[in-house]
Amino acid sequence: MVNTEEFVQRLEKVINYYGLSASAFADKIAVQRSTISHLLTGRNKPSLEFVLKVVKSFPEVNLYWLLNGKGTFPAVQKEKAVSYSAETAASAEPSTNSKSIKNIIIFYEDGSFESFIKNVEQ
Repeated sequence: MVNTEEFVQRLEKVINYYGLSASAFADKIAVQRSTISHLLTGRNKPSLEFVLKVVKSFPEVNLYWLLNGKGTFPAVQKEKAVSYSAETAASAEPSTNSKSIKNIIIFYEDGSFESFIKNVEQ
């Protein structure tokens, strides 16, 4: 059985982690705003459908952690985005090991790609 008070604390932690308001969180997981309000005030208990929507919408939320506090949050660390430009690729210097960058290919979601070849003068 889920302890509703502790569930609400974990739910608030998730909402705060993403920097969302209760209404923005409700919109993100596609539930009525009143659903979040009733959960946070303790009026209602979470349904299985609600819990599954949270876990599906936020991959960092571990199901077992959300339900009973076992596990960790966030379950998956956010990856830092790395940005490369054509100039960065062209001016890439070899690292401290013996390998050097010859070619960088960037694939885009629309199926297109860009290739950057390092010019080597000898």
